[in-house]
Amino acid sequence: MTSPDAIGLVLARPARMLGIEPFFMELIAGIEETLGRENRSLLLHVVRGQADEIRAYDRWARDEMVAAVVVVNVTVDDERLRVLERLGLPTVVVGGPERELGFAHVFVDNGGAVREAVGHLVALGHRRLARVSGPANLAHTRTRDTAFLDECATRGVQAVVVEGDYSEESGASATRALLGRGNRPSVIVYDNDVMAVGGLATAREMQVGVPAEVSLLAWDDSALCRLSSPALSAMSMDVHAVGARVADCVLNLLASGEPAVYNAPLPQLVTRGTTGPAPGA
Repeated sequence: MTSPDAIGLVLARPARMLGIEPFFMELIAGIEETLGRENRSLLLHVVRGQADEIRAYDRWARDEMVAAVVVVNVTVDDERLRVLERLGLPTVVVGGPERELGFAHVFVDNGGAVREAVGHLVALGHRRLARVSGPANLAHTRTRDTAFLDECATRGVQAVVVEGDYSEESGASATRALLGRGNRPSVIVYDNDVMAVGGLATAREMQVGVPAEVSLLAWDDSALCRLSSPALSAMSMDVHAVGARVADCVLNLLASGEPAVYNAPLPQLVTRGTTGPAPGA
């Protein structure tokens, strides 16, 4: 049986994505580093979907396998939160759509970061903006989509959102569709680094100049962005620091029994070789 000092984290996503997408590895490293100082460990379980995740919570609660759980990728009307409340498992939510969720929570200001990115791009003269999002059922995707469309409308520029799934293939196919339009966007914002790398490769295949003809901006800065050619501009957040804050939130919840809300570090815009003035600006 796993030690009850362990903290549980279930990831409902294809296991192959963990080896490609750096975000969760950095998050896990930050959590484990801080937990280790308190002689606690992280129990990681990768499953196929939310139903399997809920079964894992049921088993962990029944067998007293973990002291608390960390929940990521909150969905719209998330059944997991109702289950965890019923089970009475101490829970920390990462990146929920609202600051107050009724759970201990590490809040990420996704809307504010999107508005900052749009403002920067509009200042460069871009008037046709596109966004390649993550899955639409994720709460943070909805928050980013809404902020993107609202900020573009406020600034009087065109906006379009295409749904992706965080994979390189979805980034490539979305980019191909966007660049094949007659009135194609002059900038594309991707919801993660992997899709942005796929988009950059597709622009090169289509002989569309980056950033001369189209600018590209990634979310979740990583070595993939820094080592691409040209290096990808990104909205960069210290994911390792977010993981450390999640662990602090867990430890404080276990010590006090009182759920608190913490703020994640704000994403910062890092400009590199894939963003520039709009064509003709």
